[in-house]
Amino acid sequence: MKNLLILTAASLTMSLATPAFASDDDYKRNCGAATGQWMSIGAISDKASQKGYNVRGVEREGNCYEVKAVNSNGNRVELYMNPVTGEIVRVKNKY
Repeated sequence: MKNLLILTAASLTMSLATPAFASDDDYKRNCGAATGQWMSIGAISDKASQKGYNVRGVEREGNCYEVKAVNSNGNRVELYMNPVTGEIVRVKNKY
């Protein structure tokens, strides 16, 4: 009985200590505005280039711009950028 109580307490402690991870779609909260407020695709491409990325393509992805690019290490990445501010809200590595 004592062992069962210890296991239960340890299990409960571990479940409470486990961090809550953001879902893959949480970055989308940092994007989005009325379409008329969005920067142009050319302006988004320029912003990504200024941050050191070699841009291969830009498209709309939900409420964000998705920029396919190559980083300074030569790795392919997908950048998700706020369409109003040009802020990078997520970088997804593509291998």
